Amino acid sequence: MTNDDDVQARNRYFVISATRLIGTVLVMAGFILIAGKWELLGADVDRIVGVALVLMGLADIAIVPRILARRWKSPTER
Repeated sequence: MTNDDDVQARNRYFVISATRLIGTVLVMAGFILIAGKWELLGADVDRIVGVALVLMGLADIAIVPRILARRWKSPTER
């Protein structure tokens, strides 16, 4: 690997890690909204928004990193 390849691999690793971290934050915010500890738009709407945040966060944790890793594989690894 050349230096450019190392930099690109490191940057891709950080993007995948940041995606997982953002997903975790979304899940936590969703649970806080569902529990009613944080009020934005009213109790009923907050629960719906909370569920949506939890689902988006779970997708961000489980699905998006796999899609990115598959897209970024080198042709020899496919």
